[in-house]
Amino acid sequence: MQLPLSVLDLVPVVGRLGESADSSKALRNSLELVQHADRLGYTRYWFAEHHNMPTIASTTPEIMIAMAGERTARIRVGSGGVMLPNHSALQVAETFKMLEALHPGRVDLGIGRAPGTDMATALALRGSREALSANDFPAQLVDLLEYGGRGAPSRQAARAAQTGSVSAMPPDVILPPIWLLGSSDFSAQLAALLGTGFGFAAHFSEYPPEGPMLAYREQFSPGPDMARPHAILTLSVICAPTQEEAERLVSSLLVAFARLRTGQTSLLLPPEEALAYRFSPMEAAVVDSIRGRHLVGTPERVMTQIEALVARTRADEVMISTFIYGHEERLRSYELLAEAFGL
Repeated sequence: MQLPLSVLDLVPVVGRLGESADSSKALRNSLELVQHADRLGYTRYWFAEHHNMPTIASTTPEIMIAMAGERTARIRVGSGGVMLPNHSALQVAETFKMLEALHPGRVDLGIGRAPGTDMATALALRGSREALSANDFPAQLVDLLEYGGRGAPSRQAARAAQTGSVSAMPPDVILPPIWLLGSSDFSAQLAALLGTGFGFAAHFSEYPPEGPMLAYREQFSPGPDMARPHAILTLSVICAPTQEEAERLVSSLLVAFARLRTGQTSLLLPPEEALAYRFSPMEAAVVDSIRGRHLVGTPERVMTQIEALVARTRADEVMISTFIYGHEERLRSYELLAEAFGL
């Protein structure tokens, strides 16, 4: 059986040290990439939600989903994900019901519970320290399910009695399928309990993926969207015709992460600048800690690594994040993977 491949796009913003960002170009590049992925046979294409990160232009996935849906014919488009604590459940329900109305049967609602940013920016998004410290993600998720018409009937009746005429519009459109996203075991267990899809963020998680992914499968109870479990493993992958070229391309990502983790700002540098970059001891420690999380190499090498991870985690699908400087190189990386897996 062919392994489904999908795309997670952070919309990378590139440039040299000291240059101004060109976010418009980054957004246009991603809209070209989603068309490329549609033609290549990728299953779905999700946009991330991150804030206050100069290297990432994907702050508002719903806008990109709407535009990507207009430019594609087959591929599913969605969020990877909406960081629910940054929003109200009603707002998310209405936004994604509208997207479903625009692109029927092709929208996914991926939900995360992290802020997708630093704590100062999270405070600015949520408006108060009380909202920032509230541990109400499960309650928000229940609210979202109920506004989408997917909650327990007794809970929906209770909500109707409390809120009167408050309903998520448009009323004749169902909420798209929900996927819970996580980098540990919390969302895996919640997804299994609610019967939703689950996506594990192995592209940045320090937590081994086997535990959460296998626990999700073992504990799964059927839900309104899914009769059986469906687990997506998200991986950071850089594919090139030669190992040397792939190692050259990953240098940009390593510098970007090292600077981010040490409180510095930077665009995604070209490989020639990244290879010449001199890491501080703190930055070098970051690079050493993250290097093994990225699959880097030729199509054959990367495919072997992916298949081994799929065997260990029993993933139903693999989602690929390719965070590199050159747009043409990013298009080529996804094309090489599609060819290797026979999409």
